[in-house]
Parts: sequence; structure tokens; C-alpha cells
Amino acid sequence: MTLQTMTLHLPAPLYNRLKQRAERSRRTVETELLEAAAVGVQTEEELPDDLARLEASLRFLDDTALWRATESCLPVEVATRIEELHLKRQFEGLTPIETQDLIGLMRRYEENLLVRAHATLLLKQRGHDVARLVAAS
Repeated sequence: MTLQTMTLHLPAPLYNRLKQRAERSRRTVETELLEAAAVGVQTEEELPDDLARLEASLRFLDDTALWRATESCLPVEVATRIEELHLKRQFEGLTPIETQDLIGLMRRYEENLLVRAHATLLLKQRGHDVARLVAAS
């Protein structure tokens, strides 16, 4: 991978937040800034191929299956582990294995959100009242 050098002038409050976040996670400010930039840019791009295929597959479901999909949620143990890892990251930092574990768990969380949101959209497009789903989110 080719690296590009860039000089940024950050407002002091932003720099201080990045510095505190880096200290909590035992990482450098540069690493924190790169991660924040990567996440920010990713949200503006198209979905990764596997998520795009998952989203596209939902249109073949009947309405009953879509309603079920809108109610799907992560298993309690997955949500609990995500919370534990987020807290540990803030206060102690994560090991490389824990970081990978968190990345995988967050991927499951993102997939769940994508399925629920897209199922809601498809139901709305099919003429169903989804107001209670939107209000609950």
C-alpha cells in the first residue's frame, strides 16, 4: 500500500479528544485519526460486496419474512461482548486478538442493522405502514 503524507491543522478541542481517546486505547493520535478517517470515508462509499449481496437478496423475500427481518436482533451474548470490549478499549486498551474479535462482532451488528433497515424500506415500498418501526428506532 502506498502511503501519502499530509499535514493537518486540527482545532485544539478536536486534537484533545483524539489524544484522550488514543491514551485510553493505548494507541497513537495518528492511529486514532486514521481510524476515524477510515470510518468516515467508508460511510460515504458503496457497501462492501458481501453486504450489497445481502441487501439485494432481501428483495426476494415475501412480506412475512421481511416483517420477521425487521424484528431480528443480535443474540444477548453478542451485544454483551461488544459492550465489554468497547469499555475495555476505553479504559485499558485491547489486545490484537480482542481488536479482531470486536471487528467481527461489529460486522455482525452492522449486518443486523442493514437487514432491519432495508427490510423496513422494502415493506414501505410495498405499501405497508412502517411508522411503528421507524418510531422505535
